[in-house]
Amino acid sequence: MSTKFTQEDNAVPLRTRLRQLRAALPDDQRRRGALLMRGRLYTWLGLARDAALKAGRPAPAVVAAYWPLQDEPDLRPLLEQWVEAGITVALPAVRERDQPLEFRPWTPDAPMAEGPYGIQEPLAGTVVVPDLVLVPTLGYTPLADRVGYGGGYYDRTLAALKAAGHPHTTIGVAWSCGRLDPIEHVPAPHDVRLDAVLTPDGWVPKAP
Repeated sequence: MSTKFTQEDNAVPLRTRLRQLRAALPDDQRRRGALLMRGRLYTWLGLARDAALKAGRPAPAVVAAYWPLQDEPDLRPLLEQWVEAGITVALPAVRERDQPLEFRPWTPDAPMAEGPYGIQEPLAGTVVVPDLVLVPTLGYTPLADRVGYGGGYYDRTLAALKAAGHPHTTIGVAWSCGRLDPIEHVPAPHDVRLDAVLTPDGWVPKAP
């Protein structure tokens, strides 16, 4: 008698392998990789804002970032730079289980509290709608399909942003070791493809 594995059954060992690869990265490689990604993001957003203004469009003004978990790329020095430049930086907060995330403004001195999953969240603040969403990404394909942590929060959040009709760009932030062959990850119908993924090696498939 054969056993039929579901897509989620296959995703569990895939996530385990990706976490192990990420955890094995040397510290110096992490530091250098995070620095490269911060630099590329800083440059990209500056160019995107200039291009929008020249075209007579509103420049991206609200960036939804994330508070890094262990082994995730740390973007916090970049977030501080953006705040100093007058850009609104927001962090996700869990409103309710199985609901989209909400984004609350963050500054380096903002009061923070641990959310339901042990992640730091801004304690309070008016909810904002982001123009750019930086998405923590465990694994990714060459087409920027994302493997996350299995909770579905970002898929629901990005789907809600799209349904609301608010223009936004989505960029996954991942270590290069998270790259997958397309046959290793077939997106589910509810999965939301990102506009691009940024790794220490560059953009996948290209800068948005």
